[in-house]
Amino acid sequence: MAFLSKIRRGPHRFSFLDIIVYAVMIYVLFICFIPFLYMYALSFSSSREIINNRVGLWPRGFTTAAYRQIFQYPNFFRAYGYTIFYTIFGTFIALAMTILFAYPLSKNFLRGTKFLMKIVVFSMFFSGGLIPSYLLISNMRLTGTMWAILLPFAISPFNLIIFISFFKGLPSEIEDAALIDGLGYLSILTRIVLPLSTAAITTIGLYYAVFFWNDWFNALIYLNSRQYPVMLFLRNIVTGTLMMGEGAGSAEGQNLGISIKAAVIIVSTLPIIILYPMLQRFFIAGMTVGSVKG
Repeated sequence: MAFLSKIRRGPHRFSFLDIIVYAVMIYVLFICFIPFLYMYALSFSSSREIINNRVGLWPRGFTTAAYRQIFQYPNFFRAYGYTIFYTIFGTFIALAMTILFAYPLSKNFLRGTKFLMKIVVFSMFFSGGLIPSYLLISNMRLTGTMWAILLPFAISPFNLIIFISFFKGLPSEIEDAALIDGLGYLSILTRIVLPLSTAAITTIGLYYAVFFWNDWFNALIYLNSRQYPVMLFLRNIVTGTLMMGEGAGSAEGQNLGISIKAAVIIVSTLPIIILYPMLQRFFIAGMTVGSVKG
């Protein structure tokens, strides 16, 4: 109790509930961070230390053999370039199509919006399945091209609903004033609505970027081997390395595969981890507070 009383005397008062919330957040942070730290330690540890089970949260027998073996693959950097291309252009196309679809659906005075919303919600829970989707994309002659990754997955129903809710929350007085001044709805969208939607655009853009960066299954189905993204390329490296280690019956080979697998996890997730803090400052609520003076 004395500890709590000292906290309350400070410039910022904390309640007992606040302490519980912070404790839970710190606990969740450690749950998420410790496995990643363990993968980092494995990726830089020698095979002998991994065999003897001496690796904890810090590398033992520091070595970069796993990373050197990954980077020695001739097509690694090309696959990384394709991943960056799919992520940038896929996110841009997805944001553009989602916004252009969500803005009209946010207007209740338009006819057919309720029916279209029912279709959107229905598509969240039910889909045609893998074979019909493949036949559709194949008949559209998209297989073997980058458009097989960029176009079919451009609109996520979940992200679409988030945008619709956000657009509905914007003050209608802003658009009414713009209509009186002679602006059309397209100009209102580009010159007024989008600048006020920076937080929503950044958040949904991060969701799309993570999807395109991590996607490997669709690339396996629709793309050629020369067009593989880095996730699929590294998956093939891990699978092949582990199979080689097991086939040789060598414990050192198997543990080298474990080290390479850990290095793959670090290499594939590090760009997104670096990107998130840069975008976090845009995750701000109340972007329109004070926009309308009554």
